Amino acid sequence: MSLDVHAVVESDRLDVRFSLDEGETLAVLGPNGAGKSTLLDVLAGLLRPDSAHVRLGEKTLVSTGHDARDVWVSPHSRGVALLAQEALLFPHLTVRDNVAFGPRSAGRDRAEARRIAEHWLERVDATGLADRRPRRLSGGQAQRVAVARALATEPKLLLLDEPFGALDAAVAPAMRRLLSEVLAERTVVMVTHDPLDALALADRVIVLDGGRIVEQGAAREVLLNPQTEFTRLLTFGLGAV
Repeated sequence: MSLDVHAVVESDRLDVRFSLDEGETLAVLGPNGAGKSTLLDVLAGLLRPDSAHVRLGEKTLVSTGHDARDVWVSPHSRGVALLAQEALLFPHLTVRDNVAFGPRSAGRDRAEARRIAEHWLERVDATGLADRRPRRLSGGQAQRVAVARALATEPKLLLLDEPFGALDAAVAPAMRRLLSEVLAERTVVMVTHDPLDALALADRVIVLDGGRIVEQGAAREVLLNPQTEFTRLLTFGLGAV
């Protein structure tokens, strides 16, 4: 679904406005404290902004600080899934039941939730892990399961917060390939410090600094022709990749 965002969080000096077409992936770059995580929290419904208008498809998720009556859709009703650095799987559930948790919470019966879970475990090449508990998974395996769990809820918007930040460098390329496959035709906002993530996965990039968008455009255009000092330093040598 398309996404239209205008959000102001005064305590974090965040004031951003952008739009995404349906099926686009947006990478959000910027130094520490630039407002990247604050933006994800607003979209996920974890933080109430001082002023905002966020619309996902035809549904208004947030409208506050305007003349009209305030609108606030609770996190579980937004159709938004958040995938963090850490997999955060339920330790007492099997992998299959972790992935089935979202569909069950949405009202699917046990058999249907199990079918959905097994479908997404197959998509992320984790079928053989279905009966394991999270403590028996490697970091890469746990993150694959977390991807399956997020997608099993059929989100209209997927938020990625440094999805490879907790993974070994040797595992990250395989996860990039996986996400490039399963994110196709989904609307995604991804926070990352790694320009390779943005180049491999994103259609567009915005660069935040001091809570403002200081650079934006097509991913390759921004990353290979940086216009700000931060982006030049971040992407130094990227053109040779």
